[in-house]
Amino acid sequence: MGPGKEGPSPVRVFLLSRGNSAIADRAFRWLMTLCAFSIFGIVGLIAWRLMVSSQMTWSQFGLGFFYKSFVDPVNHQPMYWDPVNGYFSAVPFIYGTLVSSFLSLLIAVPLGVGLAIFLTEMCPRALRGPLAFLTELLAAIPSIVYGLWAMYALVPLLREYVNPLLTSLLGWTGLFNNDNPTGLGFLAGGVILSIMILPIISSLTREVMTAVPHSQREAVLALGATRWEMIRMGVLRNARIGIVGAIILGLGRALGETMAVTMVIGNTPEIHKSLLANGTSMAAVIANEFSEAVSDLHRSALIEIGLALFLVTIVVNACAQLLVWVVTRGAPAQAR
Repeated sequence: MGPGKEGPSPVRVFLLSRGNSAIADRAFRWLMTLCAFSIFGIVGLIAWRLMVSSQMTWSQFGLGFFYKSFVDPVNHQPMYWDPVNGYFSAVPFIYGTLVSSFLSLLIAVPLGVGLAIFLTEMCPRALRGPLAFLTELLAAIPSIVYGLWAMYALVPLLREYVNPLLTSLLGWTGLFNNDNPTGLGFLAGGVILSIMILPIISSLTREVMTAVPHSQREAVLALGATRWEMIRMGVLRNARIGIVGAIILGLGRALGETMAVTMVIGNTPEIHKSLLANGTSMAAVIANEFSEAVSDLHRSALIEIGLALFLVTIVVNACAQLLVWVVTRGAPAQAR
């Protein structure tokens, strides 16, 4: 090899020496296709196993398992869950799951979006890193630790100060009747869930807002907009679909959360209008009773509640897609 000439590159040497790779390419394509379609197989297996294991409850109660109640033969009051006499209905568990989850969204969404706006648009550079790290650190704390903190810190705070204040100010609405002196209940479950989903909503919203081009901000400011108007029209309007996605992920975490909610919601299979009353959730009743279920019908009812949780997740995602369509009218997000 003469001076000034270089040998073939390693990539060219490899391409020349590899020969016919049609078989390898075909195998790689089928392997990637198998990985993609395995998701459908996993979801299908979950649904099939839940449906088969809950067949006994399906046969005895049908769809009424999700909306009917029974009448107590003693005091003639509505009854939903009585494993001793074989009465099972998922109504109070669906109600408790939805109430606690939407309470958590009411608290976490404004805080999470506000925190993301502060970190992205207003936070000093020296404070941005530590504050973002602490926010993401909340997502790494185990749920049992949240439950312990709620039992020994949050519940006493609600019992001594927050619940009496809410009762005195808003008791006339019927949503805050303080007939429960323990501090446990839907509100406690919603508050602890809001803390757990806060880092999810905040971190994802911050990532979406960071991805908005700076030219959008500069263009809005150049038109004479204030800083708040720039954030509202130049950033939030472009990031709205991503923010909805962050809220969906937070709601998914709230719907399926088990241990922390189990420790503070009260675990009473009843329906109450008051947010301060005891309740329970679908995940909580499965965690509490599955290991102690002695009858096949009881076990089948718990599995069907798991199926109901699966179905509620599907419905929530469908509603979220509808919400995205209502907001965007099927068009991609753009500044106006």
